[in-house]
Amino acid sequence: MNGKYMKNFSTKFLPPSQEEQTQERKGEEKESREEDNQEEEDEDDDEEERARCEWDFNLSTIVSSDTAGAGTDTLGVIEFDPSDSFVATGGIARKIRFYSLSSLLAHESSNNNSTTSLDHAGACDFCICTPAKLSSLKWKPGSDGRILGSGDYDGVVMEYDLERRIPVFERDEHGGRRVWSVDYSRWDPVMGASGSDDGTMQMWDPRCEGGKCVATVQPSARRSPVCCVEFNPVGGALVAVGCADRRAYVYDIRKMVDPVVVFDGHDKTVTYVRFLDAHTMVSAGTDGCLNTWSINEARVIRTYKGHVNNRSFVGLSVWRNGGLLGCGSESNEVFVYDRRWSEPIWVHGFEPVTRSGCDQGFVSSVCWRQIEEDRCTLVAGGSDGVLQVFVGKRK
Repeated sequence: MNGKYMKNFSTKFLPPSQEEQTQERKGEEKESREEDNQEEEDEDDDEEERARCEWDFNLSTIVSSDTAGAGTDTLGVIEFDPSDSFVATGGIARKIRFYSLSSLLAHESSNNNSTTSLDHAGACDFCICTPAKLSSLKWKPGSDGRILGSGDYDGVVMEYDLERRIPVFERDEHGGRRVWSVDYSRWDPVMGASGSDDGTMQMWDPRCEGGKCVATVQPSARRSPVCCVEFNPVGGALVAVGCADRRAYVYDIRKMVDPVVVFDGHDKTVTYVRFLDAHTMVSAGTDGCLNTWSINEARVIRTYKGHVNNRSFVGLSVWRNGGLLGCGSESNEVFVYDRRWSEPIWVHGFEPVTRSGCDQGFVSSVCWRQIEEDRCTLVAGGSDGVLQVFVGKRK
């Protein structure tokens, strides 16, 4: 700004010929700047285009059910085990199903792009019946994949021993209000956390019978429901909370009195929060937007739009190795975004629900497999109980 004003001041007192020369130089400088800006825009366009064309996705497997009432089997959560070899699903059918990825992708070695259709009864390795509808599943670190935690519609957190296929832990401290989310810390000793309709996020010690409460926070003064909880999966002392008050909060577990960061950028409920890396977080809201945030600077980095999300939980998962975001949509489609590009790089539609008298279904859950760099696997579940497995390959 100062340079601009100095230039204008000196020009006022120049003879006409020199002023003309100065104006000519200014015109040349402006033209040069415009050329530089155009080159930068072209470079940005090239980078964005590369991001759009970097992956080929293929629908590998569809798992559905021929039994009546499949429409009551909305898949609310999908989770890979720590070895990325098994997939667990849960929802309103009051059961946890377990699938081996090798059986879901048995035909992948043939290197063709055909789609395999399977039935849940045949594809499922085993299932565990639960006393209530499920909203969250999470494998417990340090258990060698043996212990799986769950949160349910009755406000109860439970842990299941998968070898014996029985519950081994129960925590009922949310006053019977729905538990939307459960997660575990990645340090030793392992701590658990749960977010609930009661407006609190509670951190607890699963080594104690009934889960001794270590800390409780109420992010919203109005006690708005806590919809999602996630510890930083790459280490550190941070835990993120998504809330129905349209905000996301980040707490330092060493001092849980007040949040260290508050992200305020959604117009409606924040349904999911995910750590993309040690310095970046992703949030999803029922305003139809995903936001990436700088944790250190407490600002929005980028907003992603394209999917439809006005009222339902449609899932959010991040593939950290590849920098990809996956989510469902109320348009009954799966969306994939590259973290560098605000528009989706890939969209795939589920078959529409055609049952008489029913609304169109929606994609209700997604989960990335967290291995490899040039090849990825995305599993998505629908409100009709259909499970679809997609394989992506870098071009």
